[in-house]
Amino acid sequence: MPRISINGVAHDIDADPQMPLLWVIRDILGMTGTKFGCGVGACGACTVHIDGSATRSCMTALADVAGHEVTTIEGLSADGSHPVQQAWVAHNVPQCGYCQAGQIMQAADLMKQTPNPSEQQIIDAMSGNICRCGTYQRIRAAITAATDLHASTQSSSKAR
Repeated sequence: MPRISINGVAHDIDADPQMPLLWVIRDILGMTGTKFGCGVGACGACTVHIDGSATRSCMTALADVAGHEVTTIEGLSADGSHPVQQAWVAHNVPQCGYCQAGQIMQAADLMKQTPNPSEQQIIDAMSGNICRCGTYQRIRAAITAATDLHASTQSSSKAR
């Protein structure tokens, strides 16, 4: 029985070790923020973090995450205070909202890896995440704003 940690909570999962992590998250643990989009890792709707890196949960087996920390959209920031989540709201990014958890998780990973990304780095990092509503310009604007917000937050905490 694989033991996994999701959003800081350990779970013993009684399931086929080859079950996709997406189904463990949604069907076994009941966390519905992570979405099923395509099932082949091409759309990004199922993006979660594994040990802090964006990963497609539909293509990741339960057995592959044993001993690793998984973070879902629910664990990114329960109160919506993550800079990406704040920017998403401020820039009215979502329309239908279906892809947004995956978009946010991918953007949060980008900000962690590249604290001040250029527009081309944003485009490249987000290119694997599909938005059916086509809000790509707002997504890019929100990531830029989140980067600025994160930088100002870091500067404020260093000044204290």
